[in-house]
Amino acid sequence: MLEPGMKAPEFTLKNQEGKEVSLSDYRGKKVILYFYSKDNTAGCTNQACSFAELYPAFIEKNAEIIGISKDTVESHRKFAEKYNLPFTILADQDRTAIEAYDVWKEKNMYGKKVMGVVRTTYLIDEKGVIVKAFSKVRAADNAGQMMKEL
Repeated sequence: MLEPGMKAPEFTLKNQEGKEVSLSDYRGKKVILYFYSKDNTAGCTNQACSFAELYPAFIEKNAEIIGISKDTVESHRKFAEKYNLPFTILADQDRTAIEAYDVWKEKNMYGKKVMGVVRTTYLIDEKGVIVKAFSKVRAADNAGQMMKEL
């Protein structure tokens, strides 16, 4: 996991609309960058909907939400439409950002060792520096936790 004080790695990925989005597009704003494993799974849906519910409050605090998973642009489009997600979710099928942010790890799934995304959230400041880093976050509590951090 990356540590507070480090420069957040730059990335350019496609969002749920197929448009390229870079971290640098958000300079001047705080960014809550969260990595999740899969669209439409219980925990990931709960996490995304919690961020969506609090989205206006995040905007008031000059903070943007960005979610990243390995899912496709099309999967993200359907996920965002189904749950009315007002924020950006990015497709990282090549794991460019996932690996740059050190969230691709060995996990224990039903007794088997598998590689996957460890649910992780970074708070990045207006200059692109990591302020806080949270690994193995609880999906249900993540949005509220990040609101308190702001």
